[in-house]
Amino acid sequence: MKPAVQLTAKLSVKLITETIPEYLLRYTCTQDPSLYTAMDHASWRYIMRVAKPFFKAHAHPKYLDGLVETGISEERIPLISEIDHCLRKFGWRAVPVSGFIPVAVFLEFQSLGILPIAADMRKIENLSYTPAPDIVHEAAGHAPILADSHYANYLRNYGEVARRAISSAQDIAVYEAIRNLSVVKEDPAATPAEVEAAQTQLNQAISAVDYVTESAYLSRMAWWSTEYGLIGSMNHPKIYGAGLLSSIGESYHCLSHRVRRIPFTADCINMNYDITRPQPNLFVASSFDELNRILEEFTKSMAFRLGGLEGLAKAKTSGTTTTTVLDTGIQISGTLADFHTTDSGVPFYLQFQGPTQLAFEDHEIDGQGVAHHAQGFGTAIGKMKTPTPKVGETGTLEFDSGVLVQGKLKGKVERAGRTVILSFEDCTVRLGEKILFQPDWGTYDLACGEKVISVFGGAADRTCFPDRLLGPMPEQKSNLTKENAGLVPLYLRVREIREAAQTVQLVTPPQKLELDRIHASLEVSFPEDWLLRMELLELDGTYAMGAGWKATILSRLKEIEKRSPTHAELIERGLKLI
Repeated sequence: MKPAVQLTAKLSVKLITETIPEYLLRYTCTQDPSLYTAMDHASWRYIMRVAKPFFKAHAHPKYLDGLVETGISEERIPLISEIDHCLRKFGWRAVPVSGFIPVAVFLEFQSLGILPIAADMRKIENLSYTPAPDIVHEAAGHAPILADSHYANYLRNYGEVARRAISSAQDIAVYEAIRNLSVVKEDPAATPAEVEAAQTQLNQAISAVDYVTESAYLSRMAWWSTEYGLIGSMNHPKIYGAGLLSSIGESYHCLSHRVRRIPFTADCINMNYDITRPQPNLFVASSFDELNRILEEFTKSMAFRLGGLEGLAKAKTSGTTTTTVLDTGIQISGTLADFHTTDSGVPFYLQFQGPTQLAFEDHEIDGQGVAHHAQGFGTAIGKMKTPTPKVGETGTLEFDSGVLVQGKLKGKVERAGRTVILSFEDCTVRLGEKILFQPDWGTYDLACGEKVISVFGGAADRTCFPDRLLGPMPEQKSNLTKENAGLVPLYLRVREIREAAQTVQLVTPPQKLELDRIHASLEVSFPEDWLLRMELLELDGTYAMGAGWKATILSRLKEIEKRSPTHAELIERGLKLI
């Protein structure tokens, strides 16, 4: 037996740094092909081989062509750098990540026309479906449909809208729990107790959610479109969602009468989903253009479009970083703690807590970042009854709301021909008897503007704003374990023999003897492995080797089928290809 060697040498896959903002780079990783074992490549090959004939009949017409156009082959797990090269002709790029990156981050990549592709490969135990993002889901699921310009347009528009959605602390807790569960389920060393604990954490996080945010609504829209969407007629729809295209188990059953089909409308946001089980309902869109129409319909209800009192209320309730935009263009990013309104409901004073940033056109204004506003920020807004004093003069600004700003104007900031910040020293701000700001608190920076025209989730200049998610992102993992370490070399050798035979259309006598020994090793040491046995049957069927172990393998596969319904379906589908 040959010693085990890697299928590929370790490569340093260059990141596409020229198109990625610096603050997003921390979520990327380097794809390391040497971490993929021959067992991983066999899993990929099996998925692609059973998927292609099924999706030829049941997937969106662009899918199979899209696999070719994005450089995705049946034989080996692809290099993300190669997918990136192919996506350029569609105006997109690809970048490797590891595991569940934050939803907002994924969407920001998407809004920039960059597809994050998880570099991890699912375990063979989760061949049919995994709740964790992996290279099957991203590369063989999302990437091929990007070859359709109408779908690519929807994906980018969705990313642009969703990155402005307001989320909540509860949303973040659910994300962390989902991420933890997916990591644990795909960890080869995880115990059943650890999986159960992670599931409990997710259940508790979901139970704690007491209202649905814009971000959660849009997550549902994505789930029922880009992840689990069907397209075409209600009677004969086609699959285009990446969650279905990458799940050879669920996709196989999703078009049956057991799954209810619902026309895709904006009402899809009112249907929640469970990532841990097959979906009992799926939405059918008539076209990709309809997706954009529905997205635009929902967007009209979002705070970044509405602004005003409704937008501020959403920001305050969220308890997360949001950005309030005034009619002068000044942007205030931070956690909105409170706001005052007139009797008629017009906002006139905003109060932010914790680190706050002032920006214009998504660029932080010099000296107005979180270091300067580390403890919070407050500002009056609205019409002023009195003129602004000159720089260096002491004076009083009186607002229609009754707010008084008294102090010495030390400077002002102008952008696009408008004053956006007035900075006062020795300043007192009061509303009647209530003191809103006093001189010993430092400089009072007044954000100039009369109206709140937009409120959106996240900071305006995210490069300069501290990330709310702590801790390093995980690196690409390996599925090699002590349990499969002896099995991986057998997979590798069968692959080498198959590839050599494809060149000369022949399995040589020495290779036949080696395959006999591999089969004997499987019988002695790995009685539960089904996939390598399938590959041995494939070699025998292709080259008519007259292998004496064919009957033994078929008998063993039948035994495995009886013990595992999941494996039974995988085995039967694989046998149809031989």
